Amino acid sequence: MFQKFTKTKYPPEHKPVLVWDGECGFCAFWVQRWKKKTQGRIDFVTYQEIASHFQDIPLKEFKKASRLIEPDGSVFSGPDSAYRSYSYSAHPLPWHRWYTNFRWFTWLSDHGYNVIAKNRPFFFRVTRILFGNNPEKLRPYWLLYLLVLFLGVLLLGKQL
Repeated sequence: MFQKFTKTKYPPEHKPVLVWDGECGFCAFWVQRWKKKTQGRIDFVTYQEIASHFQDIPLKEFKKASRLIEPDGSVFSGPDSAYRSYSYSAHPLPWHRWYTNFRWFTWLSDHGYNVIAKNRPFFFRVTRILFGNNPEKLRPYWLLYLLVLFLGVLLLGKQL
């Protein structure tokens, strides 16, 4: 499991920085999506480029989870780094608030994130199957898969 940090002594000067794994295809896909959604309000930098700047966060922890680091020194880790980054979009989502207010949501998010982080290549393939290859224009293929499954169950039910 990744370690959570609440503050760093080395915050970015001007705007938040989302630190992510530049060698991870799954991460690159979603970072591209967040860049579009946040419209330049966040800098996205790989840990390979910037981890040494944040001397109070161990390199091994950057390898385990993304971090959103704000100019006041606040650090949001793992799923909350994603949730908090959405608060900088034109249409904020309530996930960061849920993460901080509901223990069940925090637990579910942290454990789900940990499973994904340990199986990134697999979940990258799943992401492309469900949403397509372009993170800027997600395709809801999962709806088609659900429809096919539903129709299959109906057809099987009629035959029985």
